[in-house]
Amino acid sequence: MSEKDEKELRKQRMQAKLDEWRAEADKLEAQARGASADARLKLNERIAELRTRIDEGKGALAALAEKGEEAWASFKEKATATWDATKAAYEEGVSGSEREK
Repeated sequence: MSEKDEKELRKQRMQAKLDEWRAEADKLEAQARGASADARLKLNERIAELRTRIDEGKGALAALAEKGEEAWASFKEKATATWDATKAAYEEGVSGSEREK
């Protein structure tokens, strides 16, 4: 696979995951509206953190789109680390919200 193809595939995967996470955050917001006051407070805190992480992921995706092919190799490592941190925080927030139900 060429570097260009790899870059495009990564962009598509990241966009799909961001879309999935946005939908999940929207679902959590709906659950929070029906939760008790204490649970709603905790869910809203988690949702805010998730939205922050989603925004960070969007930033990584935008930066990826801006990189030329020559900078792709060096950028790939940093983008992967940022993406992994975003994914881990998201998964922690979602699993934490499951306990709040």
